[in-house]
Order: sequence, then structure tokens, then C-alpha cells
Amino acid sequence: MTTYNIIGVMSGTSMDGLDIAHVSLTEQEPGKWDYKINKAVTIPYGDKWRLRLSKLRHQNSLIFYKTDRYYGQFIGENIRNFMEEHNLEADLIASHGHTVFHQPENNLTVQVGDGNSIYAQTGVPTVTNFRALDVVRGGEGAPLVALADHYLFSEFDMCLNLGGFANISANISGVRIAYDISPCNIVLNRIAREFDQEYDEDGAIAERGQIDYDLLADLNDIPFYSQEPPKSLGREWISKNFWSFVRNSTASKEDRMKTLCDHIAQQIGDNVYDLASTEPAGKRVFITGGGAFNKTLIEHLRSHTEAEIVIPEDDVVNYKEALSFALLGILRVKNEINILANATGASENSVSGALYGDFSKLN
Repeated sequence: MTTYNIIGVMSGTSMDGLDIAHVSLTEQEPGKWDYKINKAVTIPYGDKWRLRLSKLRHQNSLIFYKTDRYYGQFIGENIRNFMEEHNLEADLIASHGHTVFHQPENNLTVQVGDGNSIYAQTGVPTVTNFRALDVVRGGEGAPLVALADHYLFSEFDMCLNLGGFANISANISGVRIAYDISPCNIVLNRIAREFDQEYDEDGAIAERGQIDYDLLADLNDIPFYSQEPPKSLGREWISKNFWSFVRNSTASKEDRMKTLCDHIAQQIGDNVYDLASTEPAGKRVFITGGGAFNKTLIEHLRSHTEAEIVIPEDDVVNYKEALSFALLGILRVKNEINILANATGASENSVSGALYGDFSKLN
């Protein structure tokens, strides 16, 4: 058995910050990996980076290219500082980057964070750009972590991530599927910023509100929810199909927050029920992502499902996606499938990711 020390890097659509996790991954047998999160940190985005990343889709090509390069340098510098501070060594860096465009219906998904710059700053072989090949093959390019869920967390019936979007994966009749369910922290954080808060800590704002059932009905009627998977969501979809209902509501800010929590919980509960009905048995749902700390959201979720809710230790809640991309990165280097067509709807499975640096020591 070989153990790989890998740095997984994730920047989600909710733009909380840059997640960096140094993990050890050991393949016990084909399709079964053990993991350990050794050290991890979230680098909060300052106003400069948050504004630049959020507005990048409106900029010209030169600004886009510069941002891709500078953001790669930013990632690399922070990884290097993280490694030096904790006296860490790594065989590989696997960086998701930050999504600027996600339009699989237009054969398009783009993440910034130049791999050349990351490698130049760290000297560690780097894998980036995990989504593009799947989209070119007709897939959604999301969610990507279905195989990691299967290899790392197979003891659970379903894995639910409450990040910028809520997405789920499940093993149905021996086949791992995954898809996006609804917006999550990306919309909750928008409301929180109206209170001059980056996020709704413990769901305290939502807890003060009341459900606005007119707004709830409008949100639940959005056509996306009746579509069959595979399916995925992006920031553009929220602007076009979702946010106008929230923005035009006459409900108070607290009531809108509470309503959003219940809406998200309802959609998750409906999907857990549908997935569980295909494999009738007691179901265990493994929950990670920042939304796992939102007590109001979790309370509403418990009211909308009979499944057992399992929330792991904080480092897994916070860094499960960074851990997952670390696994996808080493699978790419080993030239093994890391993106499942069953999860994304692509024409075939993919060995996906762009390589930067000298990988001879890993082969």
C-alpha cells in the first residue's frame, strides 16, 4: 500500500474563502481508500478578492486572463505559506479553482486559478480543471465528488453537501448517482449580508423569522425541481430563475431567511425520500459543508425527512470537498477514472484534470 500526502484546495460559490487541506490518502484495496486530514485552514477572502471574483463574469478577456493568473499565484502563495508554517510536505496539489461560468447547456464551464502559477509558487506537481472534459462529453460537470463519496464514505446511504448549493450522491442499485438539489449558502449568505454578516451564524437570523408561505410556494414551483437528474446549478441560474422571487418578496429579511431555510430543507427532504424509496431501508445521510452548522436549517431538514442525519467532526464538515478533490487528483495522476458519467450525464466516464509539473515520482 502507498500513502500519498496531498493538498486539496477548494473555493466554493458562496465565496467564504479558500479551503486548503493537507490529507493523507491510502488505497487499501481497489475502490477503498482511507483518509486522514492532517492540517487544514480556510483563508478568508478580503473585499478585493470577493469583489473581483464575483464580478469577473462581466469583465473583458484581458482582465479575465490576468485574474486567472493572479488568482493562481494567490492560491500558490497561500499553499506555500501553509506548508511552511506547519512544516508539511506534499506529493501533489489538487485544486478545484473558483467557478466563474457554469453553463453545461452551452457546453461551458470555467474555473480560474492557473495551475502553472500554483506549481511555480510551490514546486509541487499540480492538478486543476476537473470539470471541463465532462462538460465537453455532454455532462453537467457537477457534482464531481460522487466517486470520492463512494471510495471514502461508502458506509452511508447518501452524502449531502450543504455548500453554495445543496448536492447529494447516493448508491442506487449498485450505481453511484449525484446531482444538485437547490441553492443553499449562496442565497442564505446574500440575506446575511443585509445584516452586515458574512453568514447566518447558527441560523440565528432565520430562527427569528416566520415562514412566508407565498414566497415558499413560488420557490417550490421553480421548474428545475421537477427535472430528472443528472442536473446542476450555477450562479447564472440563480440570477435568472431564483433570486427575483426573493428580491420581490414583501416579507421581512428575517422571514425571507426562514423561508429560504424551509425551502432548502423541503427540497432536500423530497429528494432523500425519492432516493430512499428506490432502496427501502433505514437511511443514513452524511452531511458536510457550511450549512451543517446552520442549526435552523438542520432543524427544518429533520422535520422534512425520516432519514438519520449524521454530521461528522468539524474538520470533515469543513474540508470534505477539499479532501474529495485530493482524491480526484491522485486518481488523475494514476490515470484512473475520477468522474462518473452516471453522476453527470456525460457520454462516458472521464480521467479528468490538467497536469502541471513533474509527476515522475508519483508514477
